[in-house]
Amino acid sequence: MPVDAPITDRSWLHQRLTSDDPAILDDLWQRADACRRAEVGDAIHLRGLIEISNHCTRHCAYCGLHVANRAIQRYCMDDDEIMASVAQAVDFGYGTVVLQAGEDPRLTKDRISALVERIKTTTPLAVTLSLGERHEEELRAWRSAGADRYLLRFETSNPDLFERIHPRPPGAPDRLTLLRSLRALGYEVGSGVMIGIPGQRWDDLIDDLLTFRDLDLDMIGVGPWLSHPETAIGADPAAWMAPADQQVPNTEDLVYRVIALTRLLCPAANIPATSALATINTVNGREQGLQRGANILMPNLTPITYRALYQIYPGKACIDETGTQCNACMRGRIGRIGRHVGSGRGDAPNRSRRGA
Repeated sequence: MPVDAPITDRSWLHQRLTSDDPAILDDLWQRADACRRAEVGDAIHLRGLIEISNHCTRHCAYCGLHVANRAIQRYCMDDDEIMASVAQAVDFGYGTVVLQAGEDPRLTKDRISALVERIKTTTPLAVTLSLGERHEEELRAWRSAGADRYLLRFETSNPDLFERIHPRPPGAPDRLTLLRSLRALGYEVGSGVMIGIPGQRWDDLIDDLLTFRDLDLDMIGVGPWLSHPETAIGADPAAWMAPADQQVPNTEDLVYRVIALTRLLCPAANIPATSALATINTVNGREQGLQRGANILMPNLTPITYRALYQIYPGKACIDETGTQCNACMRGRIGRIGRHVGSGRGDAPNRSRRGA
């Protein structure tokens, strides 16, 4: 779709991130939705999310699951509980199941390998893993076991900001290196960032957008930073902020802009309307995301017993819904905007175009 400047032009991106001109924004929404329709179609693919453990060994300054949070009740689902949720995904006609957790040493190489093999041999589902920064030996084993996709958000492309909010153990690889390793191992690779975390500047957010394109990602999730009081940032956000004229806000409007620009920069990627977006707008946040470039929803299949305990941020949308209720809600939202639920695995067109 022709534009008035290259979409990788930093000033063009900055204007669309910050302009209050309704004409510029209307044009952005239209371009993004037209690009989405042309590249990935009107189908919305559903990924069944199972939050299998809220244990984590890391000290991230923004995440409620961090290891030092003593106010949280910890859990780790057993394999039969996980498979019961997987069975729901099959019953609901989802094409993918997403196994997500903190960086939990209970989720060993062998245990996850066996679980992936069990899912792949007993169901038609694609398997996405989102288990944090893991050793290449583990990632290779899980790919060999049949895992199709790996989701690892790089959160910010600014290395100094990343080190502040997500301190790494000595010798640990950076996330951009890990993302490239995942691609080399044959995974369909997903990543993304937070929008408006204290310390993020406009130049950082533009770098994030360009990094999506440089990494040639297959799935890209973006959502607002949401403060958790039991984190270092949540306890004193002002101490982490960039100068007022440079600090990116964590607003709903800006999330839509980033979704739209992500679609234009990475036209054949899968882009979800995230639960964080739904949390800041429970009425129609997901729908507006879907109408501005997104094409994926992730209904939650985590058992009610555990769902409220997976508290990366407080007030998360839909924590009181069963998997059945969440499925019905998602399908209703899709129908109300004139779109339809996709069939099959919903692989990213971007991956097939690379010849993978």
